Amino acid sequence: MINAAPGYDNRLNEDNHGEESWRDMPDLPESQVRQIYWSENRRWMLVLGTIWFVVSLGCGVLWVEPLNTIQIGGFKLGFWFAQQGAIYTFIILIFVYARVMARLERRLGLEEPEA
Repeated sequence: MINAAPGYDNRLNEDNHGEESWRDMPDLPESQVRQIYWSENRRWMLVLGTIWFVVSLGCGVLWVEPLNTIQIGGFKLGFWFAQQGAIYTFIILIFVYARVMARLERRLGLEEPEA
């Protein structure tokens, strides 16, 4: 099992696929739950933001010439990334973020009750 960061319970590793929530664990102070939540939130925002930055600026502007040597469906790949690819990537990243945050909230026992 991977050792978790200080203040983070090892039982929440990916190995158990989030089957336990913080409700099932000993009570943690609200400040510690908030710290864990925002630490994970910032980490995911940095990772997903970096992916979006690399795709939108890198593939659409910086590496457009090498990518234009590749054609898909008659369109140059660099042009496609500049016009469509960055937008599609951003939409996919929104769904990834929503899913990751929902899983984190479930693990921390912060999910909202279903209507």
